[in-house]
Parts: sequence; structure tokens; C-alpha cells
Amino acid sequence: MTAFALRRLALAVPVLLGVSIVVFLVIALIPGDPALAILGTFATPETVARLNAELGLDQPLPVRYLAWAKGVATGDLGRSYALDRPVLDEVLDRLPPTLILAGAALSLSVVFGVAAGVVSAVRQNGWADGAIRIALLIGVSTPSFFLGILLILWLSVGLGWFPTGGMTSLFGGGGAFDLLHHLVLPATTLAVVATAILGRVTRAAMLEVVRQDFVRTARAKGVVEDRVIGVHALKNALVAVVPVIGLQAGYVLGGAVYVETVFQWPGVGRMLVEAIGRRDILLVQGGVLAVAALYVLVNVATDLAQAALDPRLRT
Repeated sequence: MTAFALRRLALAVPVLLGVSIVVFLVIALIPGDPALAILGTFATPETVARLNAELGLDQPLPVRYLAWAKGVATGDLGRSYALDRPVLDEVLDRLPPTLILAGAALSLSVVFGVAAGVVSAVRQNGWADGAIRIALLIGVSTPSFFLGILLILWLSVGLGWFPTGGMTSLFGGGGAFDLLHHLVLPATTLAVVATAILGRVTRAAMLEVVRQDFVRTARAKGVVEDRVIGVHALKNALVAVVPVIGLQAGYVLGGAVYVETVFQWPGVGRMLVEAIGRRDILLVQGGVLAVAALYVLVNVATDLAQAALDPRLRT
């Protein structure tokens, strides 16, 4: 298992290198002059040229990438001109709220998605199966940003049960309960689509597993049904479900961009939206690279979890 883990970590290095190239090129090739956007009404040909030189934007793309990659390798992502602080410091400050939101959303989706899939498979063609399948279809078809606005209008503005946005209350906030109170709506919004996808995948995997010989053998030996489903069948079904959980982890990280914007959650997603509006190139590159690196690490962890469930995958 250790050798397999080391191989997967080694494979992540060229992936991260490729991600850095893609991130740099996508940001660098956006139309428009960043220096002109930064200076706004104060822009003159002289000031634009000077700012381009200061930011290194007057250099060829390969030279700019190598300089940026060298800084990334040493932990220097550059300096945000709009915030006048190191990009790494800003990203690290914004990362914990995003991890809290994404972690809560992924936990909700795994618990409710897997549970819904198991119940739907066990009660195949029954009323519970039909109700769950309809609910999952609605969930996977509902845009998260639209759902977030509906929840705000209904549960926040209409009923006043939850705050409309933010991570803590302006006055007297900051405790764990206050955080959970603010977390409910954005985490639920972000979790709905992932829950629906995991529920559908779990149902399909369980239906395939419960028809196999080892399940029939366990039942023939007199093993109680709860143990047959909860231990024998579910453990083998998770081999197919775990990779999808990894994909949904990437979805909730990416979905945090618009969910954080809707709920004014102070994470990396909201930071990226604000930085794009200011054409803060280095901050955008640093934020996107951080999210991409997290996604790569999540996929490595997913591969390790899948290999732990199925030793045949370790070869």
C-alpha cells in the first residue's frame, strides 16, 4: 500500500505542472491590457508601460511563466496590487472558509446520497424507490445558484430562520453555533447536486452487487438482512462509488465560486470573483492554482481509498 501511495503522489507532480501551465495560459491570454484596467482613468501611455514593466507583462509568455513557476516552487505567488499584500497570504486566509464549506457540503452529499441510493436499491420498484428517484432527478437538474437564491428568499427573507449571507454575525458572532447557523444554507445548496449524483450511482452499484453470488450465499447462511446490505453489499458497492465521491469533491470546490458569491461567503471562490473584476492577475492565478492543487490531492486520496477497499487496484 505504501508503494502504491508513493506512485500516486509521484504521478501528481506532472499533473500539477500541467495544471500550472494551463492556469497561467488561460489567465495570460484573456483579452485586454491588465495595466490599463488597473490604472483606469489615470492611465497614460507612460504609466501603462511602466506598470507593464513592473508586473513583467512586457516579457514573452515563456519568460513570464518561468518567472512565475519559479516563485510558485519557492512559495512566492507574487503580490496582489489591488490588496497590496502577498498572494499566498491572501489565499491562505481565504482557504479555511472554502474548506469548511466544501467539507460540509461533501459530508452531507456522501451521507444522504449513499443512504438514498442504498434505500432505493433495497426497495427497488417500491414507493420509496420511486420517491427517491424523483427527488434525485430534481436535485441533479436544479442549478445551485438558483437553488441558493430560492433558499434565501424562503428560509432567510421569508421565515427568518437563517442569515442571508456571511460566515459570522456582525454583532455577537464568532462561536461554533453561529458558524453552523451561517453554514446551513450554502452547504445545503452546494450539496444538492452532488447528493443526487451519488444517490444515483450508489443505487446502480448496489443493484449490481445484490445480484451477485456472495450476497445470495450470505443470505443462505442465515446472515441477517441488515448485515448483508450494510456490510457485504455496501462495502463492495463503495468500490464504484468512491471515485465518484472524488469527482464530487472537485465539483463542490468549483461550485464554491458561485455559491460563495450568492451567500457572500468569504472564501477563495468569492476572492476569485472579486479579483477577476479588478483584473488582479496574480491573485487569480494563485487562487485557481490552489483550488486545482486541492483537487489533485483529493483525487490522490480517492485512489488510495479505492485501493484500500479493493486490493486488486494496488498493482
